[in-house]
Amino acid sequence: MSVIPLLSQRETWEKFHEYKTSLISSSEFSKKLRAFIDEEDYIEVCGRIAVGGTLSLPRKSVISKQSSRKKRTVYTYPEEENMVLKLITYLLLRKYDGAFTENLYSFRPGVTAKDAVRRLVSIYNRGDWYVYKADVSNYFNSIPVAKLLPMLEEVLRDDPEILRFLSGLLTEERVMDGDRIIAEEKGIMAGTPIASFYANLYLKDMDKWFAERDIPYARYSDDIIFFAETEEKREELAEFIKSFLGERGLAINPDKEERSCPGEAFTFLGFRVSRGKVDIAPASVVKLKKKMRRKVRALARWSKRNGIDRDKAARAFARVFKGKLLDVSEERDLSWSRWFFPVINTDESLKVIDAYAQDCMRYLASGVRTKARFNVRYEDLKELGYVSLVHEYYSFKREENEEKAD
Repeated sequence: MSVIPLLSQRETWEKFHEYKTSLISSSEFSKKLRAFIDEEDYIEVCGRIAVGGTLSLPRKSVISKQSSRKKRTVYTYPEEENMVLKLITYLLLRKYDGAFTENLYSFRPGVTAKDAVRRLVSIYNRGDWYVYKADVSNYFNSIPVAKLLPMLEEVLRDDPEILRFLSGLLTEERVMDGDRIIAEEKGIMAGTPIASFYANLYLKDMDKWFAERDIPYARYSDDIIFFAETEEKREELAEFIKSFLGERGLAINPDKEERSCPGEAFTFLGFRVSRGKVDIAPASVVKLKKKMRRKVRALARWSKRNGIDRDKAARAFARVFKGKLLDVSEERDLSWSRWFFPVINTDESLKVIDAYAQDCMRYLASGVRTKARFNVRYEDLKELGYVSLVHEYYSFKREENEEKAD
């Protein structure tokens, strides 16, 4: 059965809502989805698609990447259309999951980054490995649509209706850039829900190549890692990946290419794996601390410029980072902590982050960077809203153990 007739069925939307609310998802998104279904806001968009229509032109935006000042281009559709694309993506990822091999871990039902890291740790602990880790440069917006379309046709050959609809979105060159309509190559449009399905699909043949040769390998969207028994084999496989990507119009980001030798740690998906220890990668800690430092400077300027009480600035810092680290946003099904907590088995990096956050709040509350800032006691920080990541981590582990015991 085609996916398209399912889009207008209330039962399909209810199953989608049940799935989203079963996750640790944003309460704001859950409420928005509930209202969207109850008010049947999907009817007009789904009806348009059912008769061969398309969506509005996507809107282009250039935003700062998380934890850095680098820019990235994203595309968005109007809210009603975006919600329908979320449902389409949900349906496609389940209907065609059999097209992917087990070494692909991104955006798949019942598969998580935790599974990838745990599998890699298990393999890593059983031998002496040469490790190669890489990141595809600007993956989503660099995929050539002309090369993707034949792959899409192959996988969706049993559903010409959805194939026609998705092909139309991909080949539409026009986008809204502010008040102007422009034409540009936009790849699979980072920021749109359906991009996750395309990202899995485009490199599935490379995943399959490694799976058929039983090479320890994992991919999470644009992040790639493999283990080799010798340095020579590692370099041979690294060259294969670069050649494969080159044929697909892609390239490795040289700044994110990493190699390690037997006994050395490796990093993947923000984790650092050493013998028997899984921690948050140093680069991830550095990015978070930079983000905290920028927020401290902004809040200090705001407090001084407007004569705001210092405690209020410290409370704002605590509120912002509690939201970023512990709460789920509308854009993500997982918070920062729910990404890391299930996998790490040490609190070392969490202690570093906690100490830095406390120092940030002490500076905001006291206005000084001298030892006098320690007049702001730990109890004072808690009253200002500070939440310890270490404490939250062990609470999470206790809950996890209790669930396993049940």
